[in-house]
Amino acid sequence: MSSSRETLKRLAPAPLWRLGRATWLALKHAAAWPQATFHPWRRVSLRRLAALKDSQRGRRAFILGNGPSLARTDVSQLAGEASFGMNRVYLAFPEWGFQTSYFVCVNDLVIEQSAPDLATLSMPKFLSWHSRRLVPLDAHTIFLHTTYEGPTFARDARGRLWEGATVTYIALQLAFHLGFDPVILIGVDHSFSSKGKPNTTVISQGQDADHFDARYFGAGFRWQLPDLAQSERAYRMARRAFEADGRQVLDATIGGQLTVFPKVDYNSLFPAPR
Repeated sequence: MSSSRETLKRLAPAPLWRLGRATWLALKHAAAWPQATFHPWRRVSLRRLAALKDSQRGRRAFILGNGPSLARTDVSQLAGEASFGMNRVYLAFPEWGFQTSYFVCVNDLVIEQSAPDLATLSMPKFLSWHSRRLVPLDAHTIFLHTTYEGPTFARDARGRLWEGATVTYIALQLAFHLGFDPVILIGVDHSFSSKGKPNTTVISQGQDADHFDARYFGAGFRWQLPDLAQSERAYRMARRAFEADGRQVLDATIGGQLTVFPKVDYNSLFPAPR
């Protein structure tokens, strides 16, 4: 299917290809729109998102990426801070002694293999609408209408959210929706030892060296190789959106390779001990 699409793309004139793709995307989004708008679970989610809109104006928030540097970060400093955890971050909760304020997970493979764990989380948890068959609605769940296509930055999370090839981009859109400023990234290493074609599904053969915990994508776990170029495109869109609103995203990742956001020293963000 993919090879056929690439052949058609080479043969078709560029304007015709762009028009055809735009039409296909519009039809795809239109087909998904009714359930993603009117299903009872989405109606509950929309009400919860409405209650959260700009509710955190004047507060800062931390978005915790899951790179190896997170294990070298003094996360205890965040116990009283607003924070977003993502994917399998909950593996660290027992060691930390606290949970993140919010939880975000939209990748189909991660949700499919972690659904029993996700169902037990007790903070506001933002999950993709297409995962609803795996994790049921409860008092903490908010289903998001996320898509892989149509690059944009959603200033209101009640609409469609582009995934941008990284759950961190969804977290940034949610932080914007809630009104946080500044938003500070940690653990977003933006580098992987695993190599291969972006978005290819692979099966982990042993301990995970690309995340903060060797169990994260441990042996037998199916996951998709990162698309760092697409992620950078998304991050640039996030920076523009925040700055246009007079807000800021900062990067306090220890040794991180991402260069899109202004860098800040993590320890400088907290009062010096007396």
